Amino acid sequence: MTTPAVSIGLFLFASFLGALGQYLYKSGADDAGLTLANYVFNPRLLSGAVCYLGVMMLFIAAFRKGGSLTVLYPIYATTFIWAAVIAFLAYGTPIKAINVGGMAFLILGMYLMGR
Repeated sequence: MTTPAVSIGLFLFASFLGALGQYLYKSGADDAGLTLANYVFNPRLLSGAVCYLGVMMLFIAAFRKGGSLTVLYPIYATTFIWAAVIAFLAYGTPIKAINVGGMAFLILGMYLMGR
């Protein structure tokens, strides 16, 4: 069974949305106070939850288009790469050569899982 390009694209977008959700959770938690209302009504935390809802919807859409779970799910590992890029842009967290090496291994692993 071949995996349609549209399914791969949906999973790539889901991985970006997942990393964005993590950023929103972190930045929302940094701003949250100690009361339950500070969590429930925190726009960034709510936006992070919406991102995760979007991730699940994209997963469903991708699976409906077809493709193998063993091909699609490893693509979601690009979340780690997106998270590093977002951390660099938002917080100035450096991306070191060792990090780039890890990203290359992730991509190689995704390729090998899809074979």
